[in-house]
Amino acid sequence: MTIVEARTPDPKKFIKGATGDWEVVIGMEVHAQVTSAAKLFSGASTEFGKDPNSNVSLVDAAMPGMLPVINEECVAQAIRTGLGLKAQINLKSVFDRKNYFYPDLPQGYQISQFKQPIVGEGKIVLDMPDEQVVVGVERLHLEQDAGKSLHDQHPTMSFVDLNRSGVALMEIVSKPDLRSSDEAKAYLTKLRIILRYLGTCDGNMDQGSMRADVNVSVRRPGEGFGTRCEIKNVNSIRFVGQAIEYEARRQIAILEDGGSIDQETRLYDAVKGETRSMRSKEEAHDYRYFPDPDLLPLEFTQDYVDELAAHLPELPDDKKARFVADYGLTPYDADVLVAEKVSADFFEHVAKGRDAKLAANWVINELFGRLNKEGLTLETSPVSAAQLGGIIDLIKSDTISGKIAKDLFEIVWTEGGDPAAVVEARGMKQVTDLGAIEAVVDEIIAANPDKVAQAREKPTLLGWFVGQVMKASQGKANPQAVNDLLKAKIGIE
Repeated sequence: MTIVEARTPDPKKFIKGATGDWEVVIGMEVHAQVTSAAKLFSGASTEFGKDPNSNVSLVDAAMPGMLPVINEECVAQAIRTGLGLKAQINLKSVFDRKNYFYPDLPQGYQISQFKQPIVGEGKIVLDMPDEQVVVGVERLHLEQDAGKSLHDQHPTMSFVDLNRSGVALMEIVSKPDLRSSDEAKAYLTKLRIILRYLGTCDGNMDQGSMRADVNVSVRRPGEGFGTRCEIKNVNSIRFVGQAIEYEARRQIAILEDGGSIDQETRLYDAVKGETRSMRSKEEAHDYRYFPDPDLLPLEFTQDYVDELAAHLPELPDDKKARFVADYGLTPYDADVLVAEKVSADFFEHVAKGRDAKLAANWVINELFGRLNKEGLTLETSPVSAAQLGGIIDLIKSDTISGKIAKDLFEIVWTEGGDPAAVVEARGMKQVTDLGAIEAVVDEIIAANPDKVAQAREKPTLLGWFVGQVMKASQGKANPQAVNDLLKAKIGIE
């Protein structure tokens, strides 16, 4: 396969070595567990956290005479994912046997796809701080997961848990288009968001349902690709960034010392913050791929693909564009809100029929900020979308000021209740009676003649007077009325 360069070198991304600049080249193979109640070739459950070897069928355990039967929902999920990646859907694909021995692989081979995958080339667009980066997707293929070897249960023995054996995986392979650890983290984050929107993978990296093999090489700017090393099974976005940073520096140090890079598979030790050698890197011929004789080629019609496409949800990029166009949000705010489908849905509930910019501000800064501080999620939020919308309604109707709104938010957070009822019961309405506000303004001005003179020379000091009036009125005075009265009485245009 010929790999064509997709990007020109960017000096801002070069790594400074002892003897000059280096460019890091990164490609990723992401294994995403398909959201499905059953495994790829058997009816065994995929439920996470069950007792060892409790989700195992005779097919998963490779009992003699047991034949695989394809799970149609897993096929549909792979097609949905391909459509979400703007990729070519192949109407005919083939399952192959990938042969290798390991104790947690009872068949002695893994059923995967090699030359004819279910999904071909696609792309993922990354909105980086200074540019938009298009990362090519080489392919997506379906394969079965292996079991899990447990080495820390006994001092002299290892155990095998086959609960994951046969679980459906989508291996999503990127092109070598990434040029920094930040881009790699952004790619994995964006891919995870897309999968979660589609409902094809839950993206729970801590449970192993999404993990990444990261291919890293370095080269002098403008030269051909260097020898790559593959860092296996990295299970957090943060660790992906750390592993790339370490591995790039390791390779640069070797090359600048006159050495060469061995193509190998490595592991990332998160405790030590370093990669270490695992084994020499296998090539395709080492696995002796051949079509699985127990499975016919997988074929479906374009009408089937079109029907799946017609029921796809609105994806993050489209939702972001709509939030900017229809709601007038900044791209940054829209990015924050569409990062999770539940966040976007919550915002739209709050913003419906209201000032969308004000709604976004309250959702992002007040609610999300408090949720992060308390370690909560939207699903466990003490403040509902309806309650937050009620607070915004009170602000827009001038019933309460911004300061009182924050006090009200705190009450609703800790005690609950309807915001309008809380304001009424506690006498929190802001004062709009100009006569009452004017009396406070006159008192503050009379008590501070020196500052009045200064404010006439330097109008920015008006803010001090506004603060004093708001303090004296316990935050209940209408801020705009206060501002207008002060300008008129002090004589500021």
